[in-house]
Amino acid sequence: MSSSTAPDPYTLDPSKVEDPPKTLLSSLKHIGPGFILSACIVGSGELVATTTLGAEAGFIALWVILVSCLVKVAVQVEFGKHAIIVGKPTFASLNHLPGPKLGKANWSIWTWLFLMIFKFLQVGAIIGMVGILLNMAIPALSIEIWLAVSVIAVGVIVSGGYYKLIERLSVIMIGLFTIFTLISLIALQMGPEAVKMGEVLSGLTFSLPSDNALMLLVIGAFGITGVGGDEIMAYNYWLIEKGYAAKTGENDGSDEWAQRARGWTKVMMIDAVTAMLVYTIVTAAFYVLGAGLLHGRGSVPDSGGEFLAYLATMYTTTLGDWAEPLFYCGAFVVLFSTTFAALAAWTRQFADAFGQVGVFNFSNLKTRRRWIMGLAWVIPTLWAIVFLAIKKPVFMVFAGGFVTSIILLVVLYAAIHFKKKHADPRMDFGKGFSIWFWASALLIVLVGIWSMAKPFLNM
Repeated sequence: MSSSTAPDPYTLDPSKVEDPPKTLLSSLKHIGPGFILSACIVGSGELVATTTLGAEAGFIALWVILVSCLVKVAVQVEFGKHAIIVGKPTFASLNHLPGPKLGKANWSIWTWLFLMIFKFLQVGAIIGMVGILLNMAIPALSIEIWLAVSVIAVGVIVSGGYYKLIERLSVIMIGLFTIFTLISLIALQMGPEAVKMGEVLSGLTFSLPSDNALMLLVIGAFGITGVGGDEIMAYNYWLIEKGYAAKTGENDGSDEWAQRARGWTKVMMIDAVTAMLVYTIVTAAFYVLGAGLLHGRGSVPDSGGEFLAYLATMYTTTLGDWAEPLFYCGAFVVLFSTTFAALAAWTRQFADAFGQVGVFNFSNLKTRRRWIMGLAWVIPTLWAIVFLAIKKPVFMVFAGGFVTSIILLVVLYAAIHFKKKHADPRMDFGKGFSIWFWASALLIVLVGIWSMAKPFLNM
């Protein structure tokens, strides 16, 4: 189906209404949005942030990484439930939050736009490392040329605007690198540097590093591992484009609608939890590899090529020198998947935000597609320029993670508001989920406040 005849996924057409699946097996056939988030997470969160924290801090912060993966999903689910119930994308919903407006847009939208300036550092580092990897493979072409090739490649993929292509590529790339990482972890346990159970347990004692520099890494890693605030915002677009909201239909207050809404939110819960299990396993594997093999080997280099060579030792140590090319292939897969998944999300988010600000009408299908296509070229070009200006990928990734912790506070505020505003007992997930949600909320607030206060406490 061509882009000119494809239906608008953001329209609640009664003909799209569909009863939700009844069993777990049939529900699994409808998952997918969570895996696009996983593709967006693994490049910066796992490959860079998790291994760096493990290398610098050792096992002591393992629990932070695991908690980071687990707690934010409750907020993601509550945020996603709102999208299914109202059928609106993220910023259309945020524009109805309490508080002042500047022009047509709510304060939360302007806050996000400001904070996303700093997120260009994070994804700039990712696309920069893609260029470095390609230059290492074919040095006849400079990093700058490979960056241009990378920009063109992700632009071509995302400018088409098709959800299914993005979902399928995300699943394939995540699967390949997950398998390779787990094989490396198993090989580590079969060699002389095998991680002992006592070392792993030492990372589950809720202790924290005493060094201030390490604590900044911990805060950045918490923000960037698992689903971050910006990924939770992006999740709603994938839920809508997957069809969850359209299949639920417009809220007419009937019991039939409530049954559909509850059924599709359960599918969404399965999607989010399944993806969480996958990226939590991968995250833990990366951290153990970093803490077990790289800790004590000196500071993590911040030069892109040196950093990637440093990470490659996790694989060559366990599998042998023959694994180095495979690591670089795997690293390319995970970094490229993060780049195109992030771009797919950013094009929709910025288009939606600009629509709420009043730049154009996001509800107009043709106009929205033109904006998404244009942003698919502008955004990665800016990423590349930012990388070339700074060229410190580890710093850039952690800077983005630091800001993500602050974005998460905005997301949490919105999720709490949505939860109270749409308090329908028919949509209730039960006491267990409520405990999970409010415990997550408390922890996110504490980390967010700490993130903002930490620089001043060190002065």
